Amino acid sequence: LGALHGVPIGIKDLLFTAGIPTASGTRVMADFVPDFDATVVTRLKEAGAVIIGKTQLTEGALGAHHPDIQAPLNPWNRDHFPGVSSSGSGVAVAAGLAYGALGSDTGGSIRFPCASCGLVGMKPTYGRVSRYGAFALAQSLDHIGPMTRTVEDAARLLSVIAGRDSNDTTTLVDTPPNYAAMLSGGLDGLNIGVDWQYVSRGADQAVVSVIREVLKVFRQLGARVTEVAMPSAYERLVREWAVTCGKECAAAHAAYYPARKSEYGPSLAAMIDMGREVNDPQYQALEEQRRIFRAAFDDLLKQVDVFIAPCMPSLPPTLKKMGEILDSAEGTADFLTFTAPFNYSGHPTLILPAGLSGGGLPESFQLVGRYLGEPTLFRAGSAFEQAIGLDDRPIA
Repeated sequence: LGALHGVPIGIKDLLFTAGIPTASGTRVMADFVPDFDATVVTRLKEAGAVIIGKTQLTEGALGAHHPDIQAPLNPWNRDHFPGVSSSGSGVAVAAGLAYGALGSDTGGSIRFPCASCGLVGMKPTYGRVSRYGAFALAQSLDHIGPMTRTVEDAARLLSVIAGRDSNDTTTLVDTPPNYAAMLSGGLDGLNIGVDWQYVSRGADQAVVSVIREVLKVFRQLGARVTEVAMPSAYERLVREWAVTCGKECAAAHAAYYPARKSEYGPSLAAMIDMGREVNDPQYQALEEQRRIFRAAFDDLLKQVDVFIAPCMPSLPPTLKKMGEILDSAEGTADFLTFTAPFNYSGHPTLILPAGLSGGGLPESFQLVGRYLGEPTLFRAGSAFEQAIGLDDRPIA
């Protein structure tokens, strides 16, 4: 039997499925039916997974749903944010419709739904998972990864979908390990880095308190905590993320836009219009900033094994509040503070639930690892999960 034999899995609807529409959350692609499967879909099928459906996403995997499409609802509280583009995958798993799902992450779109819906999510090392057959938002920032209810499930899913793909030249040649077989071993001596100034940058006190409580648990498990300094180069990447995303998004939609502009929703259209105006010097300046940040963060990870940070600057906000954030360029940049830097750098990031707030909303945090450091992240996440016994489930 395959590693996922009989396991019901949801597929984010920007991943090509042969003979089945792949709309990418748009109206312009509503009738697009690929004649081949995305590599990750093929690998799921070969492992015996039962693909039970395509999950809804924001238009083009950006920040807002097309006005004609019903957005997924957070099963913990329908008035609160369910996450961004992979929200359909997050809601499906949290509500028990699937054991796991695949999402994509360009600025936080695996991590935001997992944080909002109380799930485990892995944004792998860039190139660890093939993007062949995935409609791009921004090809140099896009990552595909698993969204599940447990760390072990995420490890099993990643083991299946990871690996070299000759159809995607960005995939890494290293053979991925069996991540699910590497969850034990304890945390004695694991060194966790934290930058309290970064953690509290625009974050609510409730979010900072979650990180403090999580670190108490890790210390009890034998880990050490070391204060480090997040490289300041991240600030420009967060502030100008839309420059990189916009230019690459415009390229991805060139076959449809502007020829069919009237079929686009306002948010995605605005991003493409902006991206079409980005010049090469602007884009290349951010590429240089990416290299600076990546090198500096690699240096930070020579001091510690993993780095801890929040995922969002608040607990899952209300839908009204999130709408205000997305309507503001500054607000959107602030919301990306803890996620977008690692899309630029390509470091693997594991998002984990940390319990429920007094108001019944999921709490979360993320661990960032070295390149190909997924085994360490999974080991740390599994130990934490077992220590606090996460079995809360929403009543959908």
